Amino acid sequence: MLRRTFVRTGTLVTAAAFAGSLWQEAARATAPRGAGPYGSLGPPGADGVALPPGFTGRIVARTGRRVGGVLWHPAPDGGACFPDGDGWIYVSNSEIPLFGGASAIRFGPGGTVRGGYRILSGTNLNCAGGRTPWNTWLSCEEILRGRVFECDPYGSRAAMPRLAMGRFRHEAAACDPDRQVVYLTEDEPDGCFYRFVPSHWGDLTAGRLEVLCASSGTGAVTWRRVPDPGASPEATRHQVGDARHFAGGEGCHYAEGVCFFTTKGDNRVWAYDAENESLEVVYDADSPLTGVDNITGTPSGDLYIAEDGGNMEINLITADRVVTPFLRVTGHARSEITGPAFSPDGSRLYFSSQRGARGDAAGTDGVTYEITGPFRH
Repeated sequence: MLRRTFVRTGTLVTAAAFAGSLWQEAARATAPRGAGPYGSLGPPGADGVALPPGFTGRIVARTGRRVGGVLWHPAPDGGACFPDGDGWIYVSNSEIPLFGGASAIRFGPGGTVRGGYRILSGTNLNCAGGRTPWNTWLSCEEILRGRVFECDPYGSRAAMPRLAMGRFRHEAAACDPDRQVVYLTEDEPDGCFYRFVPSHWGDLTAGRLEVLCASSGTGAVTWRRVPDPGASPEATRHQVGDARHFAGGEGCHYAEGVCFFTTKGDNRVWAYDAENESLEVVYDADSPLTGVDNITGTPSGDLYIAEDGGNMEINLITADRVVTPFLRVTGHARSEITGPAFSPDGSRLYFSSQRGARGDAAGTDGVTYEITGPFRH
């Protein structure tokens, strides 16, 4: 059973705990900075990233420079990793108007770059997205009546729009293979939280779009079908009267029966318990995590949450409720951290500084990083 958990500034107040391997046996505890499982951050390295002891970083791509044969895109945003024989692939969106799309870097053993290529072109403000269990990438357009594109990270098949998943300001997607649905966030000040129920799992061309409905902020919820996913003329978030609205939906991540998602307008991390159809707040504070955005996780139950602004950190929320910085990018005050994703073996974390040190709105100074170290699995 999912039971209520709140984090307050400086103190983690836990009424009880989530069931399952992710969130168990929590008790009242403080959450000071640097109190996480990896220790305090050290001084920034040559790449400008401050890390805990035992971790190292490197820059793998820069906007406007070639990496593995592809010119790396501006404003790198949401990302994911995919297995590739004895190596892996990191996919990254481009959040720019009209020419957004997504690119991929292919890595070999030891992290050597084997190649780079485009997997999606000619789309608009591709923000976040999500990985599917059948190893495709869902790239989401963050525009009015935006679309979801299903992309082949291996570069063999053309990307396809999945219009049945709705036309709205899409942010992120997270697949729930247990219930065979895809959760979707909406980046609007009064955005909704959706799930797409495909007619056949593994095929997203047809299905039913539903919106989460609730009478209060947390607790039991229901789902109702969105009458017109095409949003013409009425926006999807306005079609169901008792839909629950959220202050700017951002990243989402599914694991062990729980879909975690973030809302930037109130700086919260939420948890939807899919088994019991209940909604709770995991984090609601001003420090140490601020500017909540993209989110990912590990099998150990650790959540990694990127900051949009703030002090340019990826913060960790552990299964025992410790909230602490994991890394900090220095000298990029006008940027945001995007696209955190782990390699398939969990030994490497990829992410980007979308606007880099220059911080220009066009994202022409984007930087993509790789962090290696003793991550908890």
